[in-house]
Amino acid sequence: MKNFSIKCLITLCCALCSLTLRAQAPQWVNDAYREMSYPRNVFITGFSSETVRPGNNVEQIKKRLILDAQKKISESIRVQVKSAMDVRDKSAEVNGRTTMESYTDEAVQTSSNAEIVGVKTETYYDQRTNEVYAFAYANKYEVIGYYKANISMLIGQIEGSLKTAKNLEQSKEKSKARRQCEEAMSIFAKVRYAQDLLTALDAADSESLQQTKSERLRNEATQMMARLAQGVYVYMKSSEDLFGKKVNIIAGKLKAILAQNGCSFTDNAAQADLQLTLSTTTREISNDNGMVFCYADTQVDLYDNHKDKSVYNDEISQKGGGASQERAGRKALEDAAPKLAEKIMPCIKN
Repeated sequence: MKNFSIKCLITLCCALCSLTLRAQAPQWVNDAYREMSYPRNVFITGFSSETVRPGNNVEQIKKRLILDAQKKISESIRVQVKSAMDVRDKSAEVNGRTTMESYTDEAVQTSSNAEIVGVKTETYYDQRTNEVYAFAYANKYEVIGYYKANISMLIGQIEGSLKTAKNLEQSKEKSKARRQCEEAMSIFAKVRYAQDLLTALDAADSESLQQTKSERLRNEATQMMARLAQGVYVYMKSSEDLFGKKVNIIAGKLKAILAQNGCSFTDNAAQADLQLTLSTTTREISNDNGMVFCYADTQVDLYDNHKDKSVYNDEISQKGGGASQERAGRKALEDAAPKLAEKIMPCIKN
């Protein structure tokens, strides 16, 4: 009788423990509860689970599952955004509208990597079943509110960059103006993603999207970029030594060659797209029966102000011959110019 009572007590304790463990489990673990309490017309959700194996770290699994649940939300949004983009592009094609151009690779890449704001996450480890659960969810209306405000903020940034670019263009600071334009252009991808996200979430009213304004600003930025791209501005600094005599032979000939290839020149390094630095010395290598041969050795460095780095750096030697040391040196300097142009033009065009 005593043993029977002990067995009953143990069974009762086990049952109570089981009920306690079950009571601790959050309701969102249940599929039906998630469907009912987080309806798709209000929430975007992601759910993930994994069984803990011997030797596994529960906390690491939780972190991994959170990322997976968040990824499912992002994927769900991307599918809706891509659908919205396809519909809008197709509509633009059918109606013959030129303002609705196809979306750039940059915009698609932005949408692929974007994180949805306002996502909340929860995790639970069920010790009874050794299952770990992660749940991520976001209220659609909170997301909509954020991206409506986000579009206004981004357009404000674009307007600021373009205003600065215009002022710099008028001041002939072309390089700085172009950087401001490039900054504005990079923001358009974020604006378009936000616009398409709102479209995908059925919140695409004209006031929220600011489509007309963003397209006008985009056209303005594109036109300014086209103006700034007409010709490359080069700042050239050259030092040429012809056996102790300062000359300007390479610089003059090289400028003529570069000008034929669309380059213009400026005396202000800050206004240039590229800075070209040349340092040339001459040396005699032979003198045989009145025929002198020399080398012109040029250290060349081409610096790109936009990329903020040197794009070409080398030492180039050119041989020249003549009846005297000076003539041989001049010949070497003259022939060095087209050789230098051949080396640096690919970098200028890129």
